[in-house]
Amino acid sequence: MIELGQSPNDADLIKDVSQEAFMAEVVEGSMNGPVIVDFWAPWCGPCKTLGPQLEAAVRSARGAVRMVKLNVDESQELVQALGQQGLPIQSIPTVIAFVQGRPVDMFQGAKSPSELKVFVDKVIEAAGGETGNGLDDAVEAAEEMLDTGAAVDAIQTFSAVLEEEPHHARAYAGLVRANLAIGEVEQAEAILNGAPAEISESAEIEAAHAQLLLAKQANNSGPVTELQAKVDANADDHQARFDLAQALYASGDGQAAVDHLLELFRRDREWNDGAAKTQLMTIFEALKPNDPVALNGRRRLSSMIFA
Repeated sequence: MIELGQSPNDADLIKDVSQEAFMAEVVEGSMNGPVIVDFWAPWCGPCKTLGPQLEAAVRSARGAVRMVKLNVDESQELVQALGQQGLPIQSIPTVIAFVQGRPVDMFQGAKSPSELKVFVDKVIEAAGGETGNGLDDAVEAAEEMLDTGAAVDAIQTFSAVLEEEPHHARAYAGLVRANLAIGEVEQAEAILNGAPAEISESAEIEAAHAQLLLAKQANNSGPVTELQAKVDANADDHQARFDLAQALYASGDGQAAVDHLLELFRRDREWNDGAAKTQLMTIFEALKPNDPVALNGRRRLSSMIFA
């Protein structure tokens, strides 16, 4: 997790500097390690949000990168000079990273905390440093966002990771799931269809295909109460039980859906060309490998098959 507290060497990691100190602190200073410059102004609302978030990301890197904060209102000569050198500060906040005396990356405007971590890790890597597994860490953070309902933030973070690593299978699959979470089924399908061939057969992408299929089914599922009444009235109404399982899964009750599909399989495993088993395997594929519903369901299905 990002540490927000002050570290013992915080004064060395993050500094407010004047334009007169820019050459020494940034250009010359980046010869010994990457330096990130935050161009801000007191009247800039987004700067007040971005600045502390960027500081947190720098602190979490534990000395692998330093940050310099420069007030553009007090540094107009420097801003003009940078513009003449191909680094226009057209809006703020603007963030520029320097390595070996040269700019290596930049962005303008707001970023999410996870996107800032990706940016910081990229700068460290550009300087030849070790970041542990920055992109994977960002994906983990996005997964947590998705689990807590922050799907839009997750989409931004997954997208940022894919900008850096287009073949990151977990990020691709996560982007699909995040779009499904906000009801953008067509967008999720378009993203999935555009997955690079190199990762098209990965477990993550296969799981995303299963999740997409289940999402499409959910759009066409019937009301749970009516379907439950049909099954209660006739336990051998296989179509009603199958439809009930789909509706239950769509409503978020995966365990009940699996229970009904297993019961359908027990009653008639060949019904509708083995539809119960096929649907079970789709659900198992869509769930995380360690999900109790998938683990127990697979075990129960195997016991029926080999009984």
